[in-house]
Amino acid sequence: MIDSVRTTRRPTTLAAIVSVLALVVAACGNSGPDQPQTVAEQFAAAVSSSNIDQAAALTTDPAGASAALTQLYDGLSGGGTVTATPDFEAVDANEDAGTFTLNADWRFSTTTDGTAEPDGQPKEWNYTTSATAAETPQGWKITWDPAILVPGLTADSSVRFTPTDALVAPRVFDANGGELMSQQVVTLVNVDATADPVAVAALVGSVVPGITAQSVASSVAAAQGNSATIVSLRQADIDPIGAQLAAVPGVTLAPQTRLLATDRNLVSPVLSDLTTLWEQEQAANRGWAIQSVAADNTVTQLAGRDATTGDDIATTVDSALQIKAENALASVPQQAAIVALRPSTGEVLAVAQNAAADAEGPIALTGLYPPGSTFKTVTTSAALQSGAVTPDTVLPCPATENIEGRQIPNDDNFALGDVPLHTAFAKSCNTTMGRLGVALPPNGLTDAAAQYGLGVDYVTPGLTTVTGSVPSADTPAQRVESAIGQGQVTASPFGMALVASSIANNGLLPPTVVSGKPGVGNMQPAAVNPQVTEQIKAMMRETITGGTATALNDIPGLLGKTGTAEFGPNNEGAHGWFVGISGDLAFAVFVNNAGSSAPAIEAAGRFLR
Repeated sequence: MIDSVRTTRRPTTLAAIVSVLALVVAACGNSGPDQPQTVAEQFAAAVSSSNIDQAAALTTDPAGASAALTQLYDGLSGGGTVTATPDFEAVDANEDAGTFTLNADWRFSTTTDGTAEPDGQPKEWNYTTSATAAETPQGWKITWDPAILVPGLTADSSVRFTPTDALVAPRVFDANGGELMSQQVVTLVNVDATADPVAVAALVGSVVPGITAQSVASSVAAAQGNSATIVSLRQADIDPIGAQLAAVPGVTLAPQTRLLATDRNLVSPVLSDLTTLWEQEQAANRGWAIQSVAADNTVTQLAGRDATTGDDIATTVDSALQIKAENALASVPQQAAIVALRPSTGEVLAVAQNAAADAEGPIALTGLYPPGSTFKTVTTSAALQSGAVTPDTVLPCPATENIEGRQIPNDDNFALGDVPLHTAFAKSCNTTMGRLGVALPPNGLTDAAAQYGLGVDYVTPGLTTVTGSVPSADTPAQRVESAIGQGQVTASPFGMALVASSIANNGLLPPTVVSGKPGVGNMQPAAVNPQVTEQIKAMMRETITGGTATALNDIPGLLGKTGTAEFGPNNEGAHGWFVGISGDLAFAVFVNNAGSSAPAIEAAGRFLR
């Protein structure tokens, strides 16, 4: 009989593991009280180790047992491991046969590696059968009956595990309710060494210009005798060339179903995280069944769970803004990224990278770089919160200064003389900021950065991020470096966008990319006094009207801060940054090894205009 069925919530792909096979001997034979117990233990041990030959040899019909065991393991994903836990009753030495009970607990996982489901609990199928151990001329054997393995199993029937997809695949929508991503058929173009690279490139290159005979040959050579997938094509791309490609010797076409951006022009690292979330939703709603298949193909379900309909995924991504961000970066030769947030809600509106950045990975969300002068937003905030200065405090801004052993120059060694703090901020005076930083406590910048989200680790549904790191600066020289966004301070474009968003909102809000599911941070920093953030915003406005970002002065109401961040063993390179606030939009632009902030400012202009 079937005792019970326990399921978990997240099946994905099939793998079967037998967990427990318990044998209880009810009677024994006259060759000694231990004989049926011994053969039962041996049989259990063989099944436990998936040793079909050994288990079959312990039965009265080795051939029949071998066939049944082979089918069972194959049908239930090739078997797995069985742990036998014998529990024997009293032995009657006058009997020449003994009946014992098998309590089986099959555990199934549909994860690709055969491990437990995401919630840690595998699906289970539990049942009980009976068997007899009898004395034969060949010794004690298990009297063979396929029903020993599964209730009702016969020599001409079989058992199988079958996963079933969710009834309806979840849909992914953008912030305006439009379809952001959809399940589509793509075709893998697989090429082996017998194919003509020129013929393949002539066809595929007509829809994917980057595919050449040389690139095809290189991919095949790298496969070392195996077939190489040179490209995956959407249905609209494969349709015009599919028949001709299939006719090329050495080429095979393999259609697959994938979740893709509905607009093929929309490319973002956030789509990868949303795909993972979608797959988890799909897995949570898949069903499974253990089926008995009779000789006439009649199917009887023995255990399982029905598939259900998954929930749609509503995101905060603004498709139109995302395309604008991507277009703003398309002409930048270096790796570049833009991250845009809605300050009033913490919603992620756009995460864009150019092709050069895509080749490196999701740098917009997890790439860490020195933030340079954009970090002066944090330094100035820390100084204002300390009470040591106000925006109007007059401070020196020499061209260069030795501060606690660290020589700090301004860009191109400009000098302002004695100026108010707000002017030093707008003109991005390193020497002024270095002096402010050295006067702070070791954790002053660490705590101030956390108030704006920098250094906070978030677990956000549909979004994998790293904000940055602002270690405690224990020496004055370290505080000088940190104050200008150098030294050990690092930030991701996402992290600096979060800083800008927090300033705009007068406080930190957790990021959100799936509506209603904000991220959870690993800390809850102290709130910033809104008076301080208003003062920072005024300085960021001055940066646009009379500071280092006057090239953007035509954009009404824009606030911003530029940044040039040196890197490399001898500071031979420099990243370009710009963080901005425009109404209920906060963003960060990053250009790797740009030499100055100019390319980031230009990209910001294209994005906003």
